Amino acid sequence: MPPHAQPLPASDDDAFAAELFEPTDGLLLDASADPQEQARQMLKTVYGYDQFRGRQAEVIDSLLAGKSTLAVMPTGMGKSVCFQIPALLFGGLTVVVSPLVALMEDQVMALKLLGIAADSINSSRSREDNVSVWRKVAAGEIRLLYIAPERLMTERMLAALARLPVRLIAIDEAHCISRWGPSFRPDYEGLTRLTDFFPKTPIAALTATADEATREDIAEKLFPRTLAGERDGNVIVSGFDRPNIRLSVQLRNDWKKQLLDFVEARRDQSGIVYCLSRRKTEETAEFLKEHGIKAFAYHAGMDSNIRAAHQALFMRESGTVMVATIAFGMGIDKPDVRYVFHTNLPSNMEAYAQEIGRAGRDGEPSEAMMLYGLDDIRMRRSFIDNEGGDEDHLAREHKRLDALIAYCEAPSCRRQSLLVYFGETIEPCHNCDVCLDPPELKEGTSEALSLIEVAEQTGEIFGAVQLIDILRGLTHEKIKKYGHHKLACHGTGKTTSKEDWRAILRQMVAANFLRLDIQNHGALKLTDKSDQLKKSEIRFSYRTDVMAPSELSRPKRAKSSLPELDNADKDLYEALRAARSDLAREHKVPAYVIFTDKTLADMAIQKPTTRPDFLLIHGVGSSKQRKFADAFIDVIENWLNI
Repeated sequence: MPPHAQPLPASDDDAFAAELFEPTDGLLLDASADPQEQARQMLKTVYGYDQFRGRQAEVIDSLLAGKSTLAVMPTGMGKSVCFQIPALLFGGLTVVVSPLVALMEDQVMALKLLGIAADSINSSRSREDNVSVWRKVAAGEIRLLYIAPERLMTERMLAALARLPVRLIAIDEAHCISRWGPSFRPDYEGLTRLTDFFPKTPIAALTATADEATREDIAEKLFPRTLAGERDGNVIVSGFDRPNIRLSVQLRNDWKKQLLDFVEARRDQSGIVYCLSRRKTEETAEFLKEHGIKAFAYHAGMDSNIRAAHQALFMRESGTVMVATIAFGMGIDKPDVRYVFHTNLPSNMEAYAQEIGRAGRDGEPSEAMMLYGLDDIRMRRSFIDNEGGDEDHLAREHKRLDALIAYCEAPSCRRQSLLVYFGETIEPCHNCDVCLDPPELKEGTSEALSLIEVAEQTGEIFGAVQLIDILRGLTHEKIKKYGHHKLACHGTGKTTSKEDWRAILRQMVAANFLRLDIQNHGALKLTDKSDQLKKSEIRFSYRTDVMAPSELSRPKRAKSSLPELDNADKDLYEALRAARSDLAREHKVPAYVIFTDKTLADMAIQKPTTRPDFLLIHGVGSSKQRKFADAFIDVIENWLNI
C-alpha cells in the first residue's frame, strides 16, 4: 500500500494561501482498503465525484503499481486527476512539469481550493517568493510542486530535489517532448535525463494529442528499457473522440463575413479564433470589436503584461473571444469555450485536434469551424520546406499536411476521418457538417480499385506521387528503376488528371480505404475496407466540390448534457451562478474553479440546505464543502422562502 505522509504543519507565510489551504493528508481513508479502493474514496472525498471517467482508473492503478505511464486522453477527460490522486496516496513530493506559467498558477489555485498542498516555482514570481516556496517544499509542506522544464533540469534544482522524497514525476503536455509532435519544445527534450536522476520514481506523462509515431517517441525517451530489452512503462490510450464538438469545414470565400456571421450568431458564448499571423490576429480582433464583439488579441509578439491581461479577461469573463496565433491555448482550462474557429488551415492533424480540443471541456455542445483555401496549402508547404531538418523529416511533415487536407475533403463522416488518423474507428457521428448536410458525390469505385491495385502491385511501400504517376503512364527514372512501367496497371488512368487523382486518393485516405503510413515515408497501405471494395461488398464515392465555396450556415444545436431544469429551477440556477461569480471575484479565480455549471445545475435540482446534503452534490468534495457550502445554502434557503 502506498505510504501516507503525516498531516502537514500549518503555514501562515501567505495569508491568502492560508485562507484557502486545508491539508488533504489528514483525510480519513480506510486503512484496510487496497490502493485502488483508496483512490476511489479520495475521488469522492476530495473531488466530489462518484466514479472515474474513461480510463482514469487504469492510469491511476498503473502509477500506484509503480509503473511509469503515458496516458493519452481527450481534453476535458480529467488527465490531472490521474496523477494528483497517486500523488496524495504516495505522500512525499510529486514534481509536476508544466510548460506555461499561467497554467501552473491556475492549477495551483484550483488545487488549493480542493485543500491540496500545491505550489509553483516560476519566472513570474519574485526571487523571495520562489525561495519561500522552496523552503516549504524542503520542509515537506508541499505535496505537488509545479515547475517549468528549463528550471527543473538545472543541475542545482536536480541536486536539491534528489535529497527529497520525490515519489512521482508528472509531465503535462508530454507531446512537447517529441520531435514528431505538433508542439515540440527543445527545453522539454532535456526531460529524457530524468530517469538518470530518479531511477526508481515512476513518471506520469500526459497528453491529449499524440498519434502512434509520437506516442512511440515519447515512450522511448521517457521509459528506460530493462536488461531484457523491454520498455519499462505502460502506454494507455483512451481514445481521441470529443463527440460533443460539432466539426465543420468550409472553403474560405469572404472570410471576414464568414467569421462575423459565425461569431455574431454566438454573441453570448466564449470562443477562440485562430489566425496564421500576428498581424492578422490584431486586425481580426479590431474587426470584431468594431462590430460590438468583446474580442482580445493574443500572440507571442505582444507586450507580456498586455497578453497576460487579455488571457485573464478571457478566462474570467463569459461571452469573450480570444483571437490568437497558436501561441495561445496550451493547457488553457476554461471549460465553457463554446467554439474554436480557424481562419486558416492548421499545420497538421495533431495540431488541429489539439486546438479544437480547447472547446467544450465541460462536455457541453460545442463547435469547431475551419476555413481553408489553396493559398493555405501553398503557405503550409512553404513553412515545412523552410523549417529545416533532414529530408525524411520534411517528407513526414508533408504527409501529415496531406492527411489534414484529406480531412478537409472528407466525402463521408468527418469525425471518422479525424479519428482514423489516430488509429480509431467509429460509426458515423451525425455531428459534423458532412453527416448533417451530405455533399453531392460522384461514383468512384473503378478509380479507387485502380489505386488499390497499383498500391498492391508495388508492395504497399510507395506514396501518392509514385502511384499516380504509374496510373498516368509516366516513365521517369523512378518508374523505370523499380520496373513499374511494366505493370499491367501502368497508364490505365491517363484520362484522369493528376489533380483529380490526388483528390480521389486523399478522400480514400480520409474514408479509410487506404492508410497513410507516416512513419514509413507516407507509404499507402491497404485496409479492411480495401478488401471489402475488391470483393464488391461496398462502393466508393468522392466529392467534386472540394474547391467550391458554400454558404456558411449555423448548424442545429446539439442537446445539452446539463440536467433538465424547469422554469423555477432555472431561476435558482441563475441565482447560484451569481453567487459563484461573487465568490470568484472575491478569491480572484475563474468562476469554474469554484464550481462547474453541472454542479450548480445539480444544486438547483437537489436544493441542499444542510452541509451533509451539500456533500451529495456532483463535484463537491470535503474542502469545497467547508469553504463554500454556507454561501450557496443561503441562496437556496432564500429562494425556498420566496
